[in-house]
Amino acid sequence: MKRLTRLVSILGVAALSLSVLAGCGKTTEDAAAGADTEAVSEAASGDAAYDLSNVKLMSEGVLSVGCEVGYPPFEDFAEDGTTPIGFDVDIITEVARRLGLEVNIINTAWDGIFAGIDNNYDLVCSACTITPERQESMAFSTPYISNYQAVILKAGDTKEIKSFNDLDGMTVAVQKETTSDELISDYKSTGTINVEVVANEKVLSCFTQLDNGEVDAVLVDSTVADGYLAKNPDKYIYAYKDESEAEEFGIAMGLENTALKEAVDWALAGMEADGYIDETYDYWFGSAE
Repeated sequence: MKRLTRLVSILGVAALSLSVLAGCGKTTEDAAAGADTEAVSEAASGDAAYDLSNVKLMSEGVLSVGCEVGYPPFEDFAEDGTTPIGFDVDIITEVARRLGLEVNIINTAWDGIFAGIDNNYDLVCSACTITPERQESMAFSTPYISNYQAVILKAGDTKEIKSFNDLDGMTVAVQKETTSDELISDYKSTGTINVEVVANEKVLSCFTQLDNGEVDAVLVDSTVADGYLAKNPDKYIYAYKDESEAEEFGIAMGLENTALKEAVDWALAGMEADGYIDETYDYWFGSAE
C-alpha cells in the first residue's frame, strides 16, 4: 500500500506543525450514519468547501490537535524522531485538509490530555474510547474505528487465556488511565481475580516489561496489539481478544463546540464514503489480520 508522507516542522518542544497533504485510510460503518447523502457525496469528492464561519478555533486557519505521540500504530514518531506518523495522524490530517485547514499536532502526555481541550488545542485525536463518563464532559465525533481489549503474551508462553478471569495470579502491564487500566483494575478491586497491575505512562513500557520478563502479560487495545504483532510477529502472541462488546474511538472536543463537531463529522463522513478510512486502516493494521 502506497502512502504519502506528511512533512513536519517542530514548534517549540512539544508542538509539531504538520502540513496538510493527502494520504490514505478504516473505520466502522457507523461513521456516515445519519449524514446527509448529498453532503457526504460532496465531502467525498472534495468539490464542496465547508463553511467554517461558525467554527471556533484557537488559531485562525489551523486545527490544533492534542495527541500522545507514542501509541503505535495510532501515533508514533518516524525514524527521524520528530515527525508524527500513524493512523490517527493520517485521519486528523485528512479531516483538516477537507475542511481547508492546516493541522498542528501537539504532543501531549495521555494523563490529563482531555484537560487541554479548548485550552491548549481544539480537540484530541489519540485513540480515544467513547465512554458515557467521558461524554458527560466532552463531545465526540462519530466513531471512526472499532476496538476490543486484548491480552498479549511473550512468544513461547503456553498459558491459555480464554477470558480475563484467566489472568488470575498473573502480573499484567497496562497503560495508565486507559480503558485497559480501568478494566483490569475493576477485576482486581472487586476481588474477581487476584492480579498484580503494573500501570505505565507509555504503552511502549508495557511491551518492554513483557520483553524483559517483568510482567506476564500486556492488556491493551486490540488495534494496538495488531500493530505490535505485525511489526514483531516472532516476539508476541495473541492470547485473547474480548469480542463480546466493541469499543469505539472518536475525536474528542469541547462539549459546547457543536459547530466543530459538525464540521469534523462532515469530513469523516466523506472519508468513510470514498474509502479513505478503509485504505488507511489497511495500511496501518491490515498486515496483522
